[in-house]
Formats: sequence, C-alpha cells, structure tokens
Amino acid sequence: MDLVAGARRVIIAMEHTTREGSPKILRACSLPLTGVGVVDLIITEMAVIEVTPDGLRLKEVAEDTTVDDVRAATEPALIVDDPLPVF
Repeated sequence: MDLVAGARRVIIAMEHTTREGSPKILRACSLPLTGVGVVDLIITEMAVIEVTPDGLRLKEVAEDTTVDDVRAATEPALIVDDPLPVF
C-alpha cells in the first residue's frame, strides 16, 4: 500500500544522519521507493529543507547548528538563501 498516494503535501520528519554520522539525505535512494518525487518538506533535528524543482532549499537551521554543519551532513548540494532563519 502506498501511504503517499493522493496526498496533497508530504512532510518527512527524520533524523539527519545515521548512528555512524553518515548522511541520510542522499543524491539517490538505495532502497525500494513507494512514492517517487512526492516529498515537499524534510524536517530534521538540524534543519528544515524544502524539496523544489531546482533542488533542496535550506529553509531553517537549528539554533545550535550552522549552515556548514548541515551541508556536511547532507549529500546533495543545498540552495541557501540569505538571511537564513534559525529555529
């Protein structure tokens, strides 16, 4: 069963990295997909990232996190607006 079928907006809440510190947000998924191209927003303990046609746009970073920390923990490149809100 596809949990995202027909959803108007899909928001993913997840940890940003694995226990070993490897990125969980990858350029390409290595696991089977149930919904391709349906995610609108990713929320982690480090950041809020919007999925856009141009790529991943960093919308906010956590108070104790820098943009460089998020970039280091994220495999794909991030689009970063200036100024960037802190949550």
